[in-house]
Amino acid sequence: MKTAHLLAALGFAGVLLSGCTTNPSVPGNSASLDLRPASERPVTSDNQSRAKIHTDLGMAYVTAQRVGVALDEVRTALAYDDTYAPAHHLHALVFMALNDATSARGAFARADALAPGDPEINNSYGWFLCVQGEVDEGVRMLEQSARNPYYTTPTRPMTNAGLCRMGQGQLEAAEAYFRRAMTLDANNIQAVLNLAAIAYRRNNPEAAHVYLNTVHQKSRSTAESLWLGVRVERARNDKETEASYASQLKSRFPTSPEYQKLIEGKYE
Repeated sequence: MKTAHLLAALGFAGVLLSGCTTNPSVPGNSASLDLRPASERPVTSDNQSRAKIHTDLGMAYVTAQRVGVALDEVRTALAYDDTYAPAHHLHALVFMALNDATSARGAFARADALAPGDPEINNSYGWFLCVQGEVDEGVRMLEQSARNPYYTTPTRPMTNAGLCRMGQGQLEAAEAYFRRAMTLDANNIQAVLNLAAIAYRRNNPEAAHVYLNTVHQKSRSTAESLWLGVRVERARNDKETEASYASQLKSRFPTSPEYQKLIEGKYE
């Protein structure tokens, strides 16, 4: 599984995304509690407490791409409590990192059965389905995740839904999701970057230029953003800015696929 795919499943679609909402007050009844992410619910036993500790550690390791250690942690967590949904969620993410789609699907299904409607699980599961080509079902789960009133970062599944539709060439739908993501979080740089990419694909380099300026003003440039910048400025016939982007791409990301495309002249 590509790193970008795993990061999106975790809620980091290319760059770290921040949420702009806050947790609503939690009514004291079980129906309301069930809407909350399982990872945030109170533990109900000593074994579940131990499972949570190892799951939280494993999630940190998988985010850092230390998959082997994450696998050890999730196995320990499940040994303590096989009914702890976040542990099965983590297991699915580990399987994604190991390119084992069949096992990932099974772990996601188990997590979903134990915590139906969990927004964190829905975000990861929905993105997994998108990667597998099951776009409509994946987007449905991502939208469900974003609607959950207890999910503090709905911008994440909205961005993932946009990436999902964009991967299918559905630019109008993708643009709508990215704009919704920006409405939820004006600092969602990944959404802005993808709006720049859509503008470029629609032969509107001026709009793409404006979006890219926003990206580079608010965040550190990446190989992806610099390569898009090269092509946008090339389309605008701004040789000086094009050369600047190309120079940064060469000096900072000399082993990247984007730089390889640059030296091969594969602009499209």
